[in-house]
Amino acid sequence: MSDLLAARVQMGTSLAFHIVFAVIGMALPVLLLVTEGLWLKTGIPVYRTLARRWAKGLAIIFAVGAVSGTILSFELGLLWPRFMFYAGGIIGLPFSAEGFAFFIEAIFIGLYLYGWDRLSPRAHWLTSIPIAISGTLSAIFVISANAWMNSPAGFRLAAGEVHDVDPIAAMFNSAWPQQSLHMVQAAFIATGLGVAGIAAFGMLRGRRDAYHRAGLTIAVALASIFAPLQLISGDISARWVAHNQPPKLAALEGLFRTEAGAPLSIGGWPDVETRRLRYALDIPHGLSLLAFHDPNAVVQGLDEWPREDQPDPRIVHPAFQVMVGIGFAVIGLAAWYWIAAWRHRRRGGGGSFPGPWLLRALVVASPLGFLAIEAGWTVTEVGRQPWIIYRVMRTSEGVTPVPNQFFALGGFTIVYVILAVTCAILLVILGRTPLPEYPPPPGPPLPAPFPEEGHHAVA
Repeated sequence: MSDLLAARVQMGTSLAFHIVFAVIGMALPVLLLVTEGLWLKTGIPVYRTLARRWAKGLAIIFAVGAVSGTILSFELGLLWPRFMFYAGGIIGLPFSAEGFAFFIEAIFIGLYLYGWDRLSPRAHWLTSIPIAISGTLSAIFVISANAWMNSPAGFRLAAGEVHDVDPIAAMFNSAWPQQSLHMVQAAFIATGLGVAGIAAFGMLRGRRDAYHRAGLTIAVALASIFAPLQLISGDISARWVAHNQPPKLAALEGLFRTEAGAPLSIGGWPDVETRRLRYALDIPHGLSLLAFHDPNAVVQGLDEWPREDQPDPRIVHPAFQVMVGIGFAVIGLAAWYWIAAWRHRRRGGGGSFPGPWLLRALVVASPLGFLAIEAGWTVTEVGRQPWIIYRVMRTSEGVTPVPNQFFALGGFTIVYVILAVTCAILLVILGRTPLPEYPPPPGPPLPAPFPEEGHHAVA
């Protein structure tokens, strides 16, 4: 393995690991905000129980994410010193802003975790708002730096030197809005599916109590809100790529030759030897229509650029197909859930809801959102190759000259394995901890959140 490939694999492994914790850190505080808000509004204790359990999970996720994020910050300097020397003064602003957002999030997570019995219920709920905001902003600031790598702005090049740096223009580059929107929505979908799958697994094991039903409903609702919106966001992102990174569009679609009225290919395998996409289902004029809103528009193929300037379609195309396929599957699953809920209500609440097949589907789907995120970042990063800064600096020019990076890859991988195992053990222990019981609130009896369970299940 070459040192360049070892450095790329190490950075990719680090990003793939950290991104799971980053997206949960964005979306889980929103679930806490909603769930504790429902407790304040209704007084039903199951919502408080749910929020307290999720808060403990957030603490574990936040701690592991902080460690993996710190490793990533070191790797930027260790693996890509030439890139950081060149770009550090341009994209330093979003990284600094991310640091402030991280500390705000950490402070309010501490207040939230230790304030359950020390703050008034409303004051405690209010502490969840900065967590949700700062967690999302932290991710958006990092995405801004990555978007700059896809759309360099805010500086002028003269004789290979950087001049006239405008950090605001660099931070709010043209790729920033669509990448941020797409990533934040993906985080809400993935986390909602993950939490729903855990609740569904418990229900399949016979735990059809109000706690699992409430967790399932809230989590599925979060994923369902953003799943159809992600189609719109994806269309915006694809059209930006079509106009600004045409080689990436050609690679993710497996389009080797320039075509007018280019088809939209579903599935298939890019054969780089024969320069054709095999075994694909083609929709005539589909790609031209989606990318340029013109069924006869000309779409550039990979052969428009030298081989050394082309991203590898054997990685980018399958990753893109996985991401899009999961997106449509999630929309179908959300529709299935709410149609089943509507039919259950029409029958007057009789029978079992959700049914076993729907619960099994939710369990199977629980990791799919994270898989789609990993595939999407593969499209973003590998699709930009061979550039670390698009059309400004090649990845080979930004890598460290220090040899034997393969050994560093092995060392960091061991650290991630230890972190993953530790996190899994802690979450399993949390999941096996008996649920606390809370007495019913004073006053007249409150209606149960799920009629067929009865008030005893809530208490």
